[in-house]
Amino acid sequence: MSVSDIMSSPVYIIGPDEPVSHARNLMFRHKISTLVVVENEEMVGIVTKSDMSHRLAQAEPMWRRRPIDKIPIKTIMTEEPITIYPEASISQAASLMLENGIENLPVIKNGVKGIVTVMDIVTHISKQDMTTKVSEIYTNEPVSVNRHHTINHVIDELEKNHVSKVIVTNDPGDAVGMISTRDLALSIMKDNEGDLPSKNVKMARRPTSGGEKTYRYVKDVPLIAEDIMVQLYGIININETVVSAAKIMSKDNLTDLPVEDDGAIVGILSRKDVMQAR
Repeated sequence: MSVSDIMSSPVYIIGPDEPVSHARNLMFRHKISTLVVVENEEMVGIVTKSDMSHRLAQAEPMWRRRPIDKIPIKTIMTEEPITIYPEASISQAASLMLENGIENLPVIKNGVKGIVTVMDIVTHISKQDMTTKVSEIYTNEPVSVNRHHTINHVIDELEKNHVSKVIVTNDPGDAVGMISTRDLALSIMKDNEGDLPSKNVKMARRPTSGGEKTYRYVKDVPLIAEDIMVQLYGIININETVVSAAKIMSKDNLTDLPVEDDGAIVGILSRKDVMQAR
C-alpha cells in the first residue's frame, strides 16, 4: 500500500489573509485538524489545531493581543511544510513524521492531492496483525497538572515536555481528566472583544438572620484546568495489543489513550507511540 491509499482527500483550503476564526470554524464544521493555505492557486503553508494552541504559549506575541476574527492565518501557519508523493510508502510517511516531529504531510503531485495524517497511519495500523503490547511502548511517566492550575500553566507544561496531552489530577493526586492541545486550540482563544474566556464567581456576604445569602459583586476570573478538561475516556489496559489501541483511537478519533494497570492510570499511549510500533 502507498500514501495514496490512506490519505485524506479532498483537502480543505484557506487563504493566508483569512482570519483564525474562519479556520477554527472550518475545523469544527468538517471535523478536521489541518487546512492547506493557498494563495494564487499555490500552496504557501498549512495550519493545524496544534499551531493555534502552540501560539498561545508565546510570550505576548503580537497576534495574541487581538481577537481571533482579526488575526490572519499567515501569522500562525507553517510555511513551506514537508510534503510527500502519493506513490511513497506508508512507512516512509511515518518515518518523515517521526523524524520531523510533525503530524501532517501534504501529498503533492502536480498540485495538492491530499493530506496524510498521523491518524491515517494509526487507522492503517489498526487493520494489521501485530502482537506488540501497550506495555512495550507507552509513556509511563505522564505529565500531570492540578485541576486548579491556570490555563497558562497547562500550556507551559505541554510545550516544555513536548506532549499533546496532560493528565489532570485532584488534590489527593488521583487522575480525574485530561487536556489536549486540541482542547486548547478550539476553546482557549480570544473572543471578538479580545478577551480570553473567563468565568463569573459570585462573592457572597455572610447569610442573613433569615438564612438568605446576599452577594456583594460578581468577579471575573480566568479559566483553570478543571474548566476545560475532559473526562478520562478510551482507557486501554497495559496488557492489550497496540492494534487494539489503534482501533480505539481510530474509531473515536482520539490523540492519546490513558493506560490503566490494576485500576490506576499509569501512563499515556500516544499516536506517535503507536506509529513507532509499526
